[in-house]
Amino acid sequence: MARRKSGGREARIALRSAPLAKNEKPVLPGEVGGRYKPLNDKQVKSIEENVFRILEEIGFNDATPHCIETCVEFGAIMGNDGRLRMPRDVVRNAMELAQRNLTLHGQSPEYDLDLSGSKVHFSTAGAAVLIADPENNEYRESLSKDLYDMARITSKCEHIHMFQRTCVLRDISDPRDLDLNSIYCSVMGTKKHIGTSFTEANHVTDGLEMLHIIAGSEKKWRQRPFVSMSNCFVVPPMKFAQESLECLRVGVEGGMPVLLLSAAQAGATAPPLLPGVVSQAWAECLGGLVYVNAIKPGAPTIMGTWPFVSDLRTGSMCGGSPEQGLISAACAQMGNYFDLPTGTAAGMTDAKFPDFQAGTERASTHVATAMAGANIIYESAGMYASLLGACPESLIIDNDFLGASLRMTKGFSDDSEESLCFDAISDVCLNNLGHYLGSKETIQVMQSEYIYPELSDRDSPNDWKDKGKPVLLDKAIMQKNTILSSYFPDHINDNVDRLIRNKYNISLSRSAVGREPFNN
Repeated sequence: MARRKSGGREARIALRSAPLAKNEKPVLPGEVGGRYKPLNDKQVKSIEENVFRILEEIGFNDATPHCIETCVEFGAIMGNDGRLRMPRDVVRNAMELAQRNLTLHGQSPEYDLDLSGSKVHFSTAGAAVLIADPENNEYRESLSKDLYDMARITSKCEHIHMFQRTCVLRDISDPRDLDLNSIYCSVMGTKKHIGTSFTEANHVTDGLEMLHIIAGSEKKWRQRPFVSMSNCFVVPPMKFAQESLECLRVGVEGGMPVLLLSAAQAGATAPPLLPGVVSQAWAECLGGLVYVNAIKPGAPTIMGTWPFVSDLRTGSMCGGSPEQGLISAACAQMGNYFDLPTGTAAGMTDAKFPDFQAGTERASTHVATAMAGANIIYESAGMYASLLGACPESLIIDNDFLGASLRMTKGFSDDSEESLCFDAISDVCLNNLGHYLGSKETIQVMQSEYIYPELSDRDSPNDWKDKGKPVLLDKAIMQKNTILSSYFPDHINDNVDRLIRNKYNISLSRSAVGREPFNN
């Protein structure tokens, strides 16, 4: 005998499924975090003091001539031992000059991200050299089309707010072509803000020229720069990376927002004790901030405190460890304390495919970091095998989780008398109604107060059986294939595409982006 489902339940499901206006959604990009504080007040002050001591007494090795000249003019001191030291007042000056109410622009204004205060956003990121392919149960080299495809998938993921490059284009051997094709594949795939990186300074110049073409002019680009540079300007501990410093200089002068990225590993290139890890990460990033503001005061900058954790038994990086969540959340807390736009990494996993390990590791690091109030959480979706692999299907699965994480970050946002629901409790209890399912309060808030997964399964075992016992990963694979076979963004028109292809060696074919070949 077929089981019957109540009309009330079906009506509620239909109401839940109706499209929502933006102002009615339970979560939006930039929900305010900061409620979780892993560091007590004494620890915050101690880390702050330690950061200034590191910069003032230890300083950086291997600064470039331009960095030395510019920073010394700004007040830094070049020692006889070849180390560039930054006194406290110099660092404080840079912090005062830094742009705080920073907006990362999308190619379309609807995707602009407000990084002020402790507003939280989620981004992809990574330099994976492999694609985790659960559909074929294998790992393979990452290609140009994979980056474009992941940008397209991200466009369809509401809770992934920007797209930073996820993988290395292993089908391109020339470093210049690789850098420029990474930009092309990303900006063609999504209108959201893009993050990329460069290996040489002249590639930054070439990339800026490409972005001027896409924006319509250099002036329009500078008004709304929709690509930021992830810049590993430092080789921990406390040593500048000279080529990256040059990339940084060109990017800042070209109006490109910069993520100052410090990515040490605890117990390897950072101290083994976690407060020391956080101290070094912030010292390195603040040193970069001094250089940025010595070049151009107030240049848009994100403090990329990305310390990672090592498995001290083997030395291998372990992004899914509980310690990763702690240090990422602590870096976010320090960013709120310093009132500087801050990005950190969380949500990575050491698992090889989407499975129980992946879910638990992603959740245990990510939620803590979001609730601590990081402005951007990078690596928040799709990254596997300790950042060696990127999984396109996982972007779709992770999107549900990111929405849930943002809902937890939002917390109890309503402190009104009505939120206590005394009248509803009185009505249900005194009038023997027995439940709140039909109350006006339930109907009013069932979509604005509660978030519902798009892919995850909440059916009863019987309903799940009636639907053919669907498997989450199978559903993600199906949705991925649907997106990639039908969705080809067209926000960059053919005239612009022709200009780019005539000027640069673009690897991705016109057919791969869903367009006909040009008629010569």
